[in-house]
Amino acid sequence: MKKTKPMVINGRQVNIRPEKYYWSDFFLVLPAVLLLLLVTYYPVAELIRISFTDWRLTMTTAPEYVGWKNWSWLFTAKTSLRYLTNSLQVTLIYTVCNITIDLGIGLLLAHLFNHLTKPFAFMRALIFMPRYIAMSSCGIIFLWILNTDYGVLNKMLEWVGVTNHINWLGDDNLAMVSILMLTGWHGVGYCMMIYLSALLGISSDYYEASSLDGATGLQQFRYITLPLLSPTTLFLFITTFISSMKVYQSVDVMTSGGPRNKTAVMVYYIYDLAFNDNRIDRSAVTALLFFAILLIVTASTMRITNKNVHYEA
Repeated sequence: MKKTKPMVINGRQVNIRPEKYYWSDFFLVLPAVLLLLLVTYYPVAELIRISFTDWRLTMTTAPEYVGWKNWSWLFTAKTSLRYLTNSLQVTLIYTVCNITIDLGIGLLLAHLFNHLTKPFAFMRALIFMPRYIAMSSCGIIFLWILNTDYGVLNKMLEWVGVTNHINWLGDDNLAMVSILMLTGWHGVGYCMMIYLSALLGISSDYYEASSLDGATGLQQFRYITLPLLSPTTLFLFITTFISSMKVYQSVDVMTSGGPRNKTAVMVYYIYDLAFNDNRIDRSAVTALLFFAILLIVTASTMRITNKNVHYEA
């Protein structure tokens, strides 16, 4: 006989069989599992299969299996190594700068608005509003703002005496700055709102006790606010890191990887291999390598930073 488990329901003792509900629970989550397999794991498996074929968009015949030829090309060909190294370097620079801008300015704004009164609520909404706008639309807006000849930014600089128009999107040193201006404007509001929610959840008892001990505002921020915000910082760091590494739309709309590949991030390089060079196979290999790098770095970051995260009881 199957084992029964006695439970008291409404004052009555009832014997139930937990095994009876195992299959019903399984069928409840089955649709979600099938959807996950269809939209996540199947594309990854198909990507792995494509990486071992000779597949070009211009081919009229079925792709042939070529073994490790594409992987060999990725790590031995001089051109592939040069473009791959450049894309990784550009992506890393963008990621570090974007995380610094979003988390740093977001924390400062949240700390500011945490001490302001309710009439300033519209300012918080104004800063958060760009989050609702699609990145492609934001890119078109910034194309107009940063235009060399009739851009709003250059016109404003004329008012302070800068008569030479700056080529924001065509200069090697300013193209990445222009991308960061767009993504920072788009993402700072989100980090601000998350930080602000976390700040509102910190008990005032900590600050009152530290004030009685003579702690200054800077000391309270350093030894109370920052440690208690560490779970929020970890969450924002991981999500911002992943989204920064996968940046594509802003680069595609504003610079198309230029000038001279100074903004050719990894995802744009993968797109360029697939649809400009017509090499689906090489694009698949590069995408798998990028996926592995992203997975390893994210897992390592979570493992290292979790040791320094303070979770309040």
